[in-house]
Amino acid sequence: MRARVCLFTLALGACQQAPLPFPSGRLVDLSHPYDSLTIYWPTDTLGFRLERLFEGVTERGYFYAANRFATAEHGGTHLDAPIHFAQGGWRADEIPLDRLLGPAVLIDVSDSCAQNRDYQVQVADLQAWERAHGRIPDGAIVLLRTGMGRFWPDRTRYLGTALRGPEALARLSFPGLHPEAAQWLVRERAIKAIGIDTPSIDYGRSEDFQSHRILAARNIPAFENVANLEALPPKGAYVVALPMKIRGGSGGPLRILAIVPP
Repeated sequence: MRARVCLFTLALGACQQAPLPFPSGRLVDLSHPYDSLTIYWPTDTLGFRLERLFEGVTERGYFYAANRFATAEHGGTHLDAPIHFAQGGWRADEIPLDRLLGPAVLIDVSDSCAQNRDYQVQVADLQAWERAHGRIPDGAIVLLRTGMGRFWPDRTRYLGTALRGPEALARLSFPGLHPEAAQWLVRERAIKAIGIDTPSIDYGRSEDFQSHRILAARNIPAFENVANLEALPPKGAYVVALPMKIRGGSGGPLRILAIVPP
């Protein structure tokens, strides 16, 4: 087991002396693919662009393929680095690797969100999870399942509007984390990161992004547009969330996965 952990940490850049609690189990991909259907914030004008540079047999007789892509930092399954909403917070390349992997806690509020698209996860939801499953452990990565992931990549159903541009912002409608719950997490628990299956940690109609600001001020990264959360148990899974290492970035595309024990 130690050798296997060491190989994993070598792949991340350095083999640590103390073995990480890296489990075995079923792998679950928690990332949406990047393509022409990828959902971005309504004010984004770029989307995801993949330009095929070459694909075929070269003049020397061997097959070769190469592309280039362009994208905004904040779209698709992506990282919000703390600098996104906190001056002096970690940038994408500065987040310690150990903040991007850890035991997963899944808070499922999909029933409440099915009744109210603008639902905000409450302190009571977090406390109800703890009554059922025990205290949120130190070093956990908290994942919020609202059920909105089932609408991907339908922009209208996922965002609540088909409009684009600044006029779309007032029409956004999707769940998020209430600022009081964000405050409770940073004051009462010691989490590493947080993720959600919507476009934003703050709910769609937020105008001041308080939950983002509360979390970022404590250097807590956020993962947005997370996929396939219905495949995870309330606890017991392990998350690995590795974003593109953009020097100075405020975020970036994220490949996130979970390891679910047998």
